[in-house]
Amino acid sequence: MARSGRSVDWGFPRWRGYEAGREAATVRLCDRHGCEERGDCPAPKSPNNPDRWYFCQKHAAEYNKGWDYFEGLDKEEAEKRAKAEKAENASYAESAHYGWAGSGDGSRSADEMRALDVLELEADADFDAIKKAYRQRAKLVHPDVKPGDAEAAAEFQKLQVSYEVLKAAEERREWKG
Repeated sequence: MARSGRSVDWGFPRWRGYEAGREAATVRLCDRHGCEERGDCPAPKSPNNPDRWYFCQKHAAEYNKGWDYFEGLDKEEAEKRAKAEKAENASYAESAHYGWAGSGDGSRSADEMRALDVLELEADADFDAIKKAYRQRAKLVHPDVKPGDAEAAAEFQKLQVSYEVLKAAEERREWKG
């Protein structure tokens, strides 16, 4: 007996969706007027209301930026909810000491931080400040300025390696963004 059609699940990789059949799956669009993106991020229509808007990620972020969770509540109820939120999220505050040890916004690696320490710069130094500090310090310990001084040569090598690490990181940032 011959089969009456092609299988829905043939070969690898899996060529069909995970829905039950071949028919098109319904997709909810973003509730923002004129947006044709998929609306899979729920957002409350108003405080203390179970109704939701469904936005795409871009419009959900825009909507949530100005959201006031305590709007429409009296002062006592707002304080009660704030206290409850704080109690529920205490573990996040408790774990804050596992974050970055030094200053900085977290965008620099440990190698970059060590390189900045060698150049005696702050964690938020821009590349122009890095270049300036490298040149000033390198002029003092350059092998042409202090020939035969092994300590100055070692210091110059440290400065050179630190500058190369920071230069490569800056090039990566420029390439990404």
